[in-house]
Amino acid sequence: MTDMASATTPAAPALGLRERKKIRTRQGIRHAAYRLFERQGYDATTVEQIAAAAEVSPSTFFRYFPTKEDVVLTDEYDPLMEAALLERPADEPIVDSLRQAVVPLARQMAAGEHDEMLQRMRLVREVPAIRARMGENMSVSCGLLVDVLARRTGRPADDLGLRIVVGALLGGWQETMMHWVENDGTEDLGALLERTLDILADGLGRHAL
Repeated sequence: MTDMASATTPAAPALGLRERKKIRTRQGIRHAAYRLFERQGYDATTVEQIAAAAEVSPSTFFRYFPTKEDVVLTDEYDPLMEAALLERPADEPIVDSLRQAVVPLARQMAAGEHDEMLQRMRLVREVPAIRARMGENMSVSCGLLVDVLARRTGRPADDLGLRIVVGALLGGWQETMMHWVENDGTEDLGALLERTLDILADGLGRHAL
């Protein structure tokens, strides 16, 4: 759900100097990595090379990204999505809340970071190690989203129905992103996500989406 506090990122609550520095460092590492991936390929690029290009130490790299794959898969949007979801009315259907919280972020990302998003999703599609790591991260994202929605709706965090709905939504978003990149990012990503939510709401409507 894979950036904040820069000219190309969504508005966010005011952050302290230390947190802003962390975000700039994380983004600097990510941008350096993407430049190297573009120039010499993902497999040929080492963590040491990325760290050198970003002017940080390898140990600093690993403080921000546990693996090289995480450079591609992580961003700073999860806190924004969490805050947006928690602000939605408790009795609002889940799909409507997600539409209001996620689609604007996706539109802003596509407008401000189109080329990087396209490169990122091409790497996800083409590199087996990234796809494998993505499966692990999806589990974490699912847990985060379930927890947020449980807090907002008052449902228990182990609610099976909520977990199934969230899993279906995340799977739908992933397929939407794959469709978007397979068409070279020419389609309106926000419109595609709107369509995905419509399809899911229609198919899962009986379960109080």
